[in-house]
Amino acid sequence: MLTEIDPVQTVLFGGASGVLRTLIFGITVYVALIAKLRLTGKRTLSKMNAFDLIVTVALGATLASVMLNASVPLVYGLLALGLLVMLQFLITWASVRSARVSALVKSEPTLLASDGAYLHEAMCRQRVPLDEIDAALRKHGHDRLDQVRCVIHEIDGSLSVLAKRNCAGWRD
Repeated sequence: MLTEIDPVQTVLFGGASGVLRTLIFGITVYVALIAKLRLTGKRTLSKMNAFDLIVTVALGATLASVMLNASVPLVYGLLALGLLVMLQFLITWASVRSARVSALVKSEPTLLASDGAYLHEAMCRQRVPLDEIDAALRKHGHDRLDQVRCVIHEIDGSLSVLAKRNCAGWRD
């Protein structure tokens, strides 16, 4: 005798076993991810540079794959998350100890404006439009560029606006 399949249950829930699997895997992987991130220290959870963002996206994609793809066993997912967290820890550890590794994974701050003048070549290289610099000036309480010594594009993508007395000796 054939069992009638409820299309609403199939489309919305994929069956009770799929819902249960997602709940169990989701909770397990989430707890494991938080534990691994806490073990690697504040650096992993701090303000991100481009390298950190890439690793975070990879962690999210791995987490989603483990939770939603029934063909990925829980152990493989936990191993993948652990591997990503460990690799980030090792790269950041090495970047603190080696200028070469640091140069590979981190960018340097870039001077975008100095002494009342926009540095258009640097702005083009960093792909920072004039209106973003002007917005940063306003955010820091300045109406015009000539009111500040310099504007710096930081490694995390933010713009620092320094008063004239704070930029002595800055280089790009």
